[in-house]
Amino acid sequence: MSAPVPLAQRCFAEGLGSAALLAIVVGSGIMGERLSDGNVAIALLANAIATGTGLYVLISTLGPRSGAHLNPIVSVFEWWQGALRGRETLAYIGAQVIGAILGVMLANLMFDLAAINLSSKHRAGGGLWLSEIIATAGLLLTIVLGVRQRAAAVAGLVACYITAAYWFTASTSFANPAVTLARTLSDSFAGIAPVDAPAFMLAQVIGAVLAIWCMRMLGVGRNG
Repeated sequence: MSAPVPLAQRCFAEGLGSAALLAIVVGSGIMGERLSDGNVAIALLANAIATGTGLYVLISTLGPRSGAHLNPIVSVFEWWQGALRGRETLAYIGAQVIGAILGVMLANLMFDLAAINLSSKHRAGGGLWLSEIIATAGLLLTIVLGVRQRAAAVAGLVACYITAAYWFTASTSFANPAVTLARTLSDSFAGIAPVDAPAFMLAQVIGAVLAIWCMRMLGVGRNG
């Protein structure tokens, strides 16, 4: 049996993975927007493909170290399941938030923008909030059901789900509070205005609760 990975190493993996994820999301959004000559569909396609493929790499490589949660919703769910202690959960979330912010700053700098430039891109309305509920519920269900039925395929399942959710949800599937917060710091294609971020995060929490209800109905999760 291999020795448990120390918490410090797991948190570093979560921070590194979150930084890489946000650099991919924001950087590919900027690149896609600059090269698409105003064609939003092409920019979104580039953003979705880069994010999906990047997620596959990050989950595959960092999963053995920390589980590659890269998302406070996933970490809190793992705590609810009893897989993480409270102190570990808080440490994971802190690492994810810090990493996500650093990743956005890095993406901004790579494209010769100020490290922090607050987004002016408004994303608000019932359809977008409903989209975040559905996107988050679907992501959590994909992870949980994938782990139980095809654990080796989870990286691919999550990558495929997020790529699809970029297109079938009106919000383009943030589905992650750390990602949402960090994306307020880039006034670019992937950004979200700070005033709109709290409603997205609330919708994501509701989505997690919906996912837990679905798990219970399916007989999986904490009691299944």
